[in-house]
Amino acid sequence: MATLPNPLPRLAELGLHLPPGALVDGLLWLADGQAAPGEWTALRRKAPRVGLLPVVVEAGSRPGGPGLWELEPARMSYPGDHDAEEVLEEFWDAHTDEEWPGLAEAPQGAGAEPEAVAADVVESLLDGAAAGGPLKDPRLALVPARRSADIPAAIGWMGPANHENDTARLSAVLRSWEDRFGIRVVAFGFDTLLVSVAAPPTTLAEAQALAAEHYAFCPDTVGQGADPTLAAYAERRLLGRTAWHFWWD
Repeated sequence: MATLPNPLPRLAELGLHLPPGALVDGLLWLADGQAAPGEWTALRRKAPRVGLLPVVVEAGSRPGGPGLWELEPARMSYPGDHDAEEVLEEFWDAHTDEEWPGLAEAPQGAGAEPEAVAADVVESLLDGAAAGGPLKDPRLALVPARRSADIPAAIGWMGPANHENDTARLSAVLRSWEDRFGIRVVAFGFDTLLVSVAAPPTTLAEAQALAAEHYAFCPDTVGQGADPTLAAYAERRLLGRTAWHFWWD
């Protein structure tokens, strides 16, 4: 993948006032301890100015944390080299005989401010973790990227490897969702991804159109989840929802 200058080697000089942590293979900085409410939001105000984006890593989703996960940036192409609809149509055709319905249109009307929604989603996530919620060891991380959609490709994340091993193709879809729905990549685990959504579908028709994209992007979320049909998934997981969760088997 084509990369921007990596500021991580100069992290101590950047004035970010980070908690104790360490670099993971030179690809990201990872805090030593569990993220506290407020830390992500504070870092989000400062880190982008030096070419870094904060993200929550569920370090306990696989023993050993990211240091023992497969992170392979050399295998990734560049997200901007891929067309999101072509990627989704290819995935769709591989999993169903139905005709690809095309990309969903952006919801009508202006959505909320994406960064504000991302902060709300992350703070809710960390509040829940602090209260003993299901998130396993959420830690603050910094990734060299200019837009959140590129975070998975930038670190060579292999969580979706059983579906697609060039994560840049998925980042191309995430870029499209940034543009249409105001999403931000806010958290990931070994094989899970969470994005905030500033402009979610507001009608059932909009949600059903988007459900086809989600199925192509991550079939396991629909096919093996609690919502066995696209219609059920659209109504329960997409309509008005400000966070989308994906899991690859």
